[in-house]
Amino acid sequence: MSFESLIDKVHQAETALEASERRTGANWRQFKASWAAAWTPGRIVSIGLVTGFLVGKAEPAKRVVRGSGALQMVSALAGLFAGGSAQVAAGQAQQAADTAQQTAPEAALAQQNAAPVQPPMQTPDDLRAAGML
Repeated sequence: MSFESLIDKVHQAETALEASERRTGANWRQFKASWAAAWTPGRIVSIGLVTGFLVGKAEPAKRVVRGSGALQMVSALAGLFAGGSAQVAAGQAQQAADTAQQTAPEAALAQQNAAPVQPPMQTPDDLRAAGML
């Protein structure tokens, strides 16, 4: 295909897209107008009555679920387990603190008694021999 024929195809596709956009806009305007016309006062009242009836029928089922206290029991058990876990963690932290207090004086004494480490002395001749100077 030549470059000009490709350009013609692009123009055709753009024209088809614009026509489709116009059709979609017209259909949407028609839908909005018919939707607004469908909501007459009688229909609004009847839909309200049906919705109220359905909500009234569903209310006893909600009471059964709410009355069992299952959610309250689950939340109480979760609190119980969380409290137990926190108590175990606090005990472990106390043991770690005690161990740290016991070993701190020993570590300080060992550090005082340790001989200071001196780096090896290197003379300029040693550095020249190693090729560093």
